[in-house]
Amino acid sequence: MSIVVTGATGQLGRLVIEQLLATVPADGIAAVVRSKEKAASLAARGVEIRIADYDRPETLADAFRAGDRVLLVSGSEIGRRVAQHTAVIAAARAAGVAQFAYTGVLGGPDADFQLAAEHKVTEQLILDSGLPYTLLRNGWYTENYTDNLAPVLEHGAVVANAGDGRIASASRADLAAAAAAVLTGEGHLGTAYELSGDVAWSLAEYAAVVAAATGKEIVYTNVPAAAHREILVGAGLPEGLAAILVDVDEAIGRGLLAGTSGDLARLIGRPTTPLAGTVAAAVSAG
Repeated sequence: MSIVVTGATGQLGRLVIEQLLATVPADGIAAVVRSKEKAASLAARGVEIRIADYDRPETLADAFRAGDRVLLVSGSEIGRRVAQHTAVIAAARAAGVAQFAYTGVLGGPDADFQLAAEHKVTEQLILDSGLPYTLLRNGWYTENYTDNLAPVLEHGAVVANAGDGRIASASRADLAAAAAAVLTGEGHLGTAYELSGDVAWSLAEYAAVVAAATGKEIVYTNVPAAAHREILVGAGLPEGLAAILVDVDEAIGRGLLAGTSGDLARLIGRPTTPLAGTVAAAVSAG
């Protein structure tokens, strides 16, 4: 039996592996990746590398073993994820895995924004499969904002169409720690966790935190959805992605990413990383 992480060289998957390595022998961990070369550093530390591709179902036949505990890190290609996840679920079921955890979206079936659609379908596929499941409904990553500080600092503004909506975001590291806790602990089967930060904040508050961390004047500018979409497209984002981000902002305005269930803090055994901490780390990293 191994603890298996798919997408293990991605931003979240690699952090999950790091969390696991703190408590699990390396030879008890398997990383499912598309590129052996990208996983070389993991292999050097003793992690088993299993090569597979979400888009090539035949490669998934050897990705899992009976009794494995599996984390499916959701695919990053919007519009292709249902087919990809279907292939992974089928392979896991055929292998007879002992646990199948999935990184979905906060709110699960109640999330009504576009970005949630494929996650909701995937959750239902998992339930219908009969796999022993754990659903990790991840809220918005704080890094979705802090990884994009350059234009905020250049223009002195956080621009969005979220109104006064609040966001109970969490750091990737916190969400990775929760996944590792679920994969190594007991009592998590048949459970859906709503994973969000302890404190929900508004974009006006975010602008103030960035201003305090940088010493620059930063304001929050709320714009109509259509105007925000034009700004994003003008900055080089594809039309489809811009529309999805604008739709997420509208969901934030409706309070759909503000939930603070406390599940994340309970799983990781500590308070979640404050917004100011993630901002400070991003500013320090330049």
